[in-house]
Amino acid sequence: MDLAPPKDKWYLIYLTLMLHGLGTLTAWNMFITARDYFVVYKLANAEFLAKRFLPYVGWACQIPNLLFSWFNVFVQIKGNLTTRIVWSLIMEVMVFVVTVILAMVDSSEWPVVFFWITLCSAFILNAFNAVFQNSVYGLAARLPPQYTGAVVLGSNICGTLVTLLNWLSDSIASSHRTSAIYYFITGMFVLLICFDTYFALPLNRFYRYHETLQERTMRVNPALAATNQPRPAKQRPPYGLVFKQAWVQLYNIFIIFFVTLAVFPEVLASVQPITPGFLGKNFTKITCYLTFNLTAMIGNITASFWQFPNQRWLALFTTLRAVLIPLLLLCNYIPTERTMPVLVQYDALYWLLAVILGWSSGHGSSLGMMYVSGTVAPEHASTAGMIGGAMLVTGIVAGITFSSVCRDIVSLEFWKTL
Repeated sequence: MDLAPPKDKWYLIYLTLMLHGLGTLTAWNMFITARDYFVVYKLANAEFLAKRFLPYVGWACQIPNLLFSWFNVFVQIKGNLTTRIVWSLIMEVMVFVVTVILAMVDSSEWPVVFFWITLCSAFILNAFNAVFQNSVYGLAARLPPQYTGAVVLGSNICGTLVTLLNWLSDSIASSHRTSAIYYFITGMFVLLICFDTYFALPLNRFYRYHETLQERTMRVNPALAATNQPRPAKQRPPYGLVFKQAWVQLYNIFIIFFVTLAVFPEVLASVQPITPGFLGKNFTKITCYLTFNLTAMIGNITASFWQFPNQRWLALFTTLRAVLIPLLLLCNYIPTERTMPVLVQYDALYWLLAVILGWSSGHGSSLGMMYVSGTVAPEHASTAGMIGGAMLVTGIVAGITFSSVCRDIVSLEFWKTL
């Protein structure tokens, strides 16, 4: 091996891992962003299912992540990274093929069957995606730390790119059906590119150098290896101690995602403009999907150079965000069904609340994940990080569950008595 490590020429490996980070959230973002295709077009003859589509698809997408995340905390999952990545991507592509076929056929006479096929597809897709995501981070851990950051960066920009893709497909297509076909085929090609570029990694001298370096480190001292290392026999992490020391940051991670998913996308996607014609037919695309994903990405970036609030005061920041739930429910959410009065009478004010929601979600979640490992002893940092990741997904599922009753809250008969 050369004494001077090779360079990542043209940042090919960095860009490849950024692409794989984008691929880890493609499935989730594509299903929630294609709301109009599912709700307005495919489920037009099943109004009840259309109204509850986003919470249901949210559960189908995130429950596999929830189960996998907590299982991975307590049970170390072994196996060859190549096998896990390859088979996960193959299965994800196959599910996307089924999704494209469903877009092509006329399901207007069997919307309930279509609904359950879609939920099963989302569940299977995200079950394999959970394996893919974990494996990609394991792959990045073989390289210098900034390459794990590349995966995070890719996942951060995924929502914005998927929103723009959805916007583009709607613009160039003449119908929801054609738009969905273009949209999901593009998602499938993203995963196929991830598949191809994975096999190109060993051809790169920079990647081979670090892979060989890790293999030698494992042989000399397994405890120093970057990833997928077995712990010494009969030695388990002190989970109770980790929870005791890190509970404040774990709470921060949970509440950040609970508040976010309680209103995004279910509430924001169903808010209608007060002023007729405000932003035209792109009102939801701009104020919901594009605004949230773009500002959350900005929040991720600001957290990297502005660690405010600090560890002590982050809990105040994350708890105060809960006020966004009632504020957004007081906007013009489902105006034809609600009985609760609309108190936010300005579209610009609603949009500002959406901006605050997105930025604070990205900024606060990044700080929480950064702080959690520093609350425990260095030898327990990886365990705290994994528990933090599991709390993240737990917050997502809890938030989605709460979002399912938002429609009922604003439609209570009680509001008519006030």
